[in-house]
Amino acid sequence: MSGELGSDDETPADVEVMRVRHGLFGVHGSPDVSGYGEFEQVVTMPAGSTRPYGGWFDAVADQLECALGSGYEDAVERVLVEFDEITFVVRRDCLPAVARALRDDPMLRFEVCLGVSGVHWPDDADRELHAVYHFQSYTHGRVIRVETTCPDAHPHVPSITDIYPTNDWHERETYDFFGIVFDGHPTLTRIMMPDDWLGHPQRKDYPLGGIPVEYKGATTPPPDERRVYS
Repeated sequence: MSGELGSDDETPADVEVMRVRHGLFGVHGSPDVSGYGEFEQVVTMPAGSTRPYGGWFDAVADQLECALGSGYEDAVERVLVEFDEITFVVRRDCLPAVARALRDDPMLRFEVCLGVSGVHWPDDADRELHAVYHFQSYTHGRVIRVETTCPDAHPHVPSITDIYPTNDWHERETYDFFGIVFDGHPTLTRIMMPDDWLGHPQRKDYPLGGIPVEYKGATTPPPDERRVYS
């Protein structure tokens, strides 16, 4: 969903500037040997789309608005259509209501949540962390995206595992790698990194390299001492 513009390009009015990168690799605090020290990239995202969205997108948007009723305006911040895909950007507190409407409304019938992944935009003030969900309707043969955000200072998003149980391990992975806390998750523990690992390694502020990793003397605890999931 993001794009990059050169420094000589004008930023269109219908995009939102996420960050500006200087130099080919965004290197700071060390000599630039790439030859691209003056290169500037403006990373953008579409600011929002207006109706008509085209195709079946309007039918889904209309039905979601109908399912949420008066709460639609509070829940959906904006709708983005790009690359023949539709994204509903929703407020995090309203995420469970949106997910339940997508699942239960007979005209929507998004039976499956394909998972959640994280995105870290350090320069996106007060919404540095994004949680991105994909929902699929087998009934209607459609896939949509739902996105919500939270700030670094309060990285909490409601869990939707009670609505889509298959999201269990996806939420754990996003917590593990990005530090987003999914409130209400039954067992929000790390899934890839060791339990005592410090930090969240897919964030853009996570240090690259220089971290000694040693696994020595690893043992498997007996069944009655293992971590329990319920």
